[in-house]
Amino acid sequence: MPPHAALPVARVSPKGARSLRHFNPWVYRTEIAAPPDVKGPGAVVLVVDAQGNPIGQALYARRSPLALRLLTRKSPAEEPVDDAFFRRRLEAALARRAFLSGRDGLRLVHGEADQLPGLFVDRYGEGLTLQTLSEGMDARKETLAKMLVELTGATHVMCRDDASGRDFEGLPREARLLHGEGAARFTYHEGENRFEVDLQGDMKTGAFLDQVDNHLRAGELARGDGLDLFSYHGGFALSLARTCTSVLAVEQDEKAAARAKANAEANGRANVTVENANAFDVLRRFDTSGRRFDTVVLDPPGLAKRREGLATALRAYHELNLRAFRCLKPDGLLVTCSCSGKLDRAAFEEMVLAAAADAKRPVQILERRGAGLDHPVLAGLPETEYLKALYVRAL
Repeated sequence: MPPHAALPVARVSPKGARSLRHFNPWVYRTEIAAPPDVKGPGAVVLVVDAQGNPIGQALYARRSPLALRLLTRKSPAEEPVDDAFFRRRLEAALARRAFLSGRDGLRLVHGEADQLPGLFVDRYGEGLTLQTLSEGMDARKETLAKMLVELTGATHVMCRDDASGRDFEGLPREARLLHGEGAARFTYHEGENRFEVDLQGDMKTGAFLDQVDNHLRAGELARGDGLDLFSYHGGFALSLARTCTSVLAVEQDEKAAARAKANAEANGRANVTVENANAFDVLRRFDTSGRRFDTVVLDPPGLAKRREGLATALRAYHELNLRAFRCLKPDGLLVTCSCSGKLDRAAFEEMVLAAAADAKRPVQILERRGAGLDHPVLAGLPETEYLKALYVRAL
């Protein structure tokens, strides 16, 4: 009897097999030729091609359109997928970030890029947030939380499984403590700026750690009068405050705007003013009134959640960037971002340059950036390169 006989078998189509062998770890349900016979959630299955040749072991989702997420290309005899397997993968993810040991706010596990598909873990001081965006990781999150506490010494692990990605997977939304007691409020730093975060109530996993390096870089290049739109807790604004004469941070969410103001005060950034307002409305007002800035940051939320909404999102991105260019002084810096995974880097840059042309502003492209080094992109899976940041100078 072959060593993999005990595992349920998922047979994939030639297209699915070809994708897996080209290092894309995902197989959609349309590429399943014969589904596995599984009994419960989060099953590990043996993946084989049309001829029955083994490809590897994967997590199987019973309801998600994304049916298989490859875990390992080794056989069960070579590498059984058990608790020791997941602990080794967690240890490897932490070891990859050892060079960032001076940071107290960073991503510790980045899903598929760390060979832990559908698992995301962020650290804020002594607190961790854990997100599971696959049925396989969802079924194991209590065990994974315990391992993370042992490996990191964290006092709290907050489950933030309340994002819309859970709907796609057919999983219920929830937010609860997996480890620890009492309020999950912590502090972390971005450079010399200190931020407060509520792991239970704040957006995403508490903050936008994928933008930390971009916050810091913007602060190095900024000057004069700064405008930070979609500021959230003031990550860009407080960094700009180091080199700008004044910074206006605009945030529509009332609670987030209050936190941005408190963060500015706590860090002694007296040159930061926070306005609780809609960024589109503010840009239109400044465009019409003639108010101009030396530095403008655009960091909107994901405007294209699904491909069918991409055209509408592009129009919104275009309007934002067009008006931002109009509000820039000569030689002004625009830092413009998109976290929409359905908008690829080439299309994003094309949109920005079209907005510059419509604003009749020639531009220099200074830098093309993405998420920080703690958010690596997995080659072969373009969806992991979701964050784009373009630094341009308007002449």
